Amino acid sequence: MAQEKKAAPDWERIEADYRAGLLSVREIAASQGITEGAIRKRAKRDDWIRDLRSKIHAKADDLVRKQEVRSEVRTEKAVIDSNAQAIVDVRLSHRVDIVRAKKLTMSLLAELEHQTENIDLFRELGELMFKPDDKGIDKLNEIYNKVISLGSRTGTMKQLSDSLRTLIGLEREAYGISGDPIPDNRTPSGLKHFYGDSEADA
Repeated sequence: MAQEKKAAPDWERIEADYRAGLLSVREIAASQGITEGAIRKRAKRDDWIRDLRSKIHAKADDLVRKQEVRSEVRTEKAVIDSNAQAIVDVRLSHRVDIVRAKKLTMSLLAELEHQTENIDLFRELGELMFKPDDKGIDKLNEIYNKVISLGSRTGTMKQLSDSLRTLIGLEREAYGISGDPIPDNRTPSGLKHFYGDSEADA
């Protein structure tokens, strides 16, 4: 049986595809069953010029799309970084303020503790300062005794206890510590002695 003759390359079609620049030389060669070298040799001999404008435009469009995506990513990152830093600044500022407020509260508690532990001395001081008028009244001394009274100290303690409870909650929140450290119906540990008989009467 005679061997089937191989079809000759369609050089007119090959030239058209080559000049159009839409297909690669390898793709053109594969479609015609010839080598890339044969096409390049013919193109050089006949001065075929490849039109690469379509590929250039396609590449440009691809670069523009990639650049837009990168720009969006950079913009999103800048927004995230900026807002995250703002939150960091606020939280750090809150931590400093909370520490200052807590320190002040503890100082006031220390003063109240000193007053409570030395209440007899404060009462003696009140007696020494007692200077009644011709009617036997000393308004200033009455105010002083009211300030050092159990009721006044108890009220101050409750206010400071509430402040401390709030500050502890804020401090835990600022440092990301979850859970309620002090239930609303319980006095902070170590502070109960400030209440004296007032808690027993409750």
